[in-house]
Amino acid sequence: MSVAFTLALRELRGGLRGFGIFLLCLALGVAAIAAVGTVRSAILQGITEQGAVLLGGDAQLEFTYRFANDAERDWMIKNASQVSEIVEFRSMAVAQIDGIDERALTQVKAIDDLYPLAGQMELEPAIDLAEALGTPPNPGAVMEAVLAARLGLDVGETFFLGLQEFTLSALIAREPDSAGGGFGLGPRTLVRTAHLENAGLIGPGTLFSTKYRLMLPDPTRLAELQSEAETAFENSGLRWQDARNGAPGVQAFVDRLGSFLILVGLSGLAVGGIGVSAAVSTYLARKTAAIATLKTLGARRNTIFAIYFIQIGILTLIGLTIGVVVGAGLPMALAPLIQDRLPVPAEFRLYPRPIFEAISYGILAALIFTLWPLSRTENVRATALYRDALGGTRQIPRLPYLLALIVLVIALVGVAAIFSDNLWLTGWTAAGILGALAILAVVAAGLKQASRYLSKGRLKTGTRLALGAIGGPKSEATSVVLSLGLGLSVLAAIGQVDGTLRNAISGNLPEVAPSYFFVDIQNDQLDGFKTRLGEDPAVSRVETAPMLRGVISQINGKPARDVAGDHWVIDGDRGVTYAGPMPSNTVLTQGEWWAEDYDGPPLISFADEEAEEMGIALGDTLTVNILGRDITGTVASLREVDFSTAGIGFILAMNQSALAGAPHTHIATVYAEQSAEAEILRDLSTSYPNITAISVRDAINRVAGLLGSLAAATSYGASATLLTGFMVLIGAAAAGEGARVYEAAILKTLGANRRQILASFVQRSLILGLSAGAIALFVGCLAGWAVANYVFETDYKIFWGPAIAIILGGILATLATGLWFSWRPLSSRPAQVLRAQQ
Repeated sequence: MSVAFTLALRELRGGLRGFGIFLLCLALGVAAIAAVGTVRSAILQGITEQGAVLLGGDAQLEFTYRFANDAERDWMIKNASQVSEIVEFRSMAVAQIDGIDERALTQVKAIDDLYPLAGQMELEPAIDLAEALGTPPNPGAVMEAVLAARLGLDVGETFFLGLQEFTLSALIAREPDSAGGGFGLGPRTLVRTAHLENAGLIGPGTLFSTKYRLMLPDPTRLAELQSEAETAFENSGLRWQDARNGAPGVQAFVDRLGSFLILVGLSGLAVGGIGVSAAVSTYLARKTAAIATLKTLGARRNTIFAIYFIQIGILTLIGLTIGVVVGAGLPMALAPLIQDRLPVPAEFRLYPRPIFEAISYGILAALIFTLWPLSRTENVRATALYRDALGGTRQIPRLPYLLALIVLVIALVGVAAIFSDNLWLTGWTAAGILGALAILAVVAAGLKQASRYLSKGRLKTGTRLALGAIGGPKSEATSVVLSLGLGLSVLAAIGQVDGTLRNAISGNLPEVAPSYFFVDIQNDQLDGFKTRLGEDPAVSRVETAPMLRGVISQINGKPARDVAGDHWVIDGDRGVTYAGPMPSNTVLTQGEWWAEDYDGPPLISFADEEAEEMGIALGDTLTVNILGRDITGTVASLREVDFSTAGIGFILAMNQSALAGAPHTHIATVYAEQSAEAEILRDLSTSYPNITAISVRDAINRVAGLLGSLAAATSYGASATLLTGFMVLIGAAAAGEGARVYEAAILKTLGANRRQILASFVQRSLILGLSAGAIALFVGCLAGWAVANYVFETDYKIFWGPAIAIILGGILATLATGLWFSWRPLSSRPAQVLRAQQ
């Protein structure tokens, strides 16, 4: 090894010519992974350090559809130095502008005098929150600017929430705990809870939640207090949250998105690996004389392998260093810009984990893609090397190298699974990358074979020359199709998946979805509500159902989590309804519906798909806590529940006598022509100010906007992969420039003119680009189909806009690089070239 190390260093003295693409591909992949990991770590660290500000206190206890009872309040006062109560619900904000009522859905946050316990509320104009929410002459309110603009309100003008009139005192510039509040269907409005007494919006059965923020004398007791509260108030519907995870939704989203983007970055490393492998092969081909000389002087094959393995190792360390410096340094350099665009605080500094993660991926990828070409140096004879510049060596490595490659690939997938903490996602990503590479390799081999065959036909000279070059022994077809094809495949897959998801939400859904959800319909308002809609010819259908919320606390007498694990149905409260006769649109899959006049022990009809997932069967008992009261019922039937139509769907329904006495309201879905929606909303909100209308179309657009942001972030990661593929394409074109110079010299000697030679080069690029783009489109559509069928369970169709862009991108990329590296071959003089070859 000492001899090998000495010789390796001596050879590197000649410079790094030919390794620019090697270093660039490796550095790009490592930098992308390090940058994503650094941003993710910065956000998660910011959430951890600012958890109390994001949450609005050290801890929070949340209840649904009720206020805390005396025992719960006493416990909070006993353990906290300060307790702040917040009430949250949806309502319609109504403003009269030029004699016309303007309405918009808003998320109302009713607060007390202590809010906020942590952080600062920033308003425009810059006034104190207590002053903004004062009482003369009407109670004050503050709201987000987008809501004020939608209502046409200026500061100082009035609007209504329910029956209560408020004055808009200021606009919200920054709400300290907004990130911890999760996804909302409407912009925020803040008022005092005491000012809602006459609004008619909060009462028994109405949809609201209460949050109690606690500042603790000793914040280190969070885990102890959580256990104590959950034990003391078990099955009460209490949900605990604390500063250890002040914004759980944001944290989970950032963590998952970061993991996904890193896996996309692995695709970039795979693309770069092709460039790395090609660069090593080209370098070793140029070292034929040196290798042959060493063999002649008695060097053993393991010594030769070690010489070039050491060289590649040193270059790999250089590439890793560049990648880590760029990947970790760029986010810190752009920290102010990134922080301005984030809804949560981020602490940008050097984090060991993303750096270690990027280095691990880089080393494993470099080993995988360099071992194959390096293995060819140790089992060839000197005469073959002198004669054919590695062309005479065996193409498939020996068994030990193949086993090593398999172990390295498994290690890379295992490391990715550990770092992403998602074995399912990692496994499918790895399978997708390997599958795409296999398809692209087969296509490249088939393209070379077909080109070789077609070049013998009666075609124009330029076309025959292009096909002959593609099918030739030194063709760059494999490198181009693999590198550019994989980069385009990742981009095509993301485009098709994004289109499929958008179509599932905003394309197909409005055809079957209702126009509005109406909530908080009181029992004495239901008949009038139905009458107004029943007389409207533009309304095609109205569905109503009683609405309560409950927590499934036990299954067959055991804690629900012990039976169903972390299933989403038992994670918090769920909608519960009751019915006498079986609703007309109900489809039972097992069991029987109760009789219309049934008045016995509580019976339950449960959603069949969720029952199967949770291990619930006919005859099982479920204990549901509703408004603090435990109701135990027997599962009498299972039924289909289809949430994809955005209609009314309840996981759990009970017989009428079990719940009819509980305070509750009703919900309704209204299916109407779009032209009549505004009039319906105006009439119903005027007659029933307490009712809240949720536009399904607006909700869909809001979700689609979030999906667009997600797709954009993913596309940025895919663009890095595509950039790497383009670098590999440039490297392949640069490596083949010498062969093109010699080819052009021979053709000129045989009588070809510059136009014919250029036509040959252009057609070669077009064929390779079209092939890479077409196969990338196939792989992208395959991925889109798989996601549509097995993840979203929806219909799939090809989205031709992104598809055509992918094909054009492949053609333009290869054409640009081909033309760029055609000028020297076209301008070369045959005599000089041929003389140099001798």
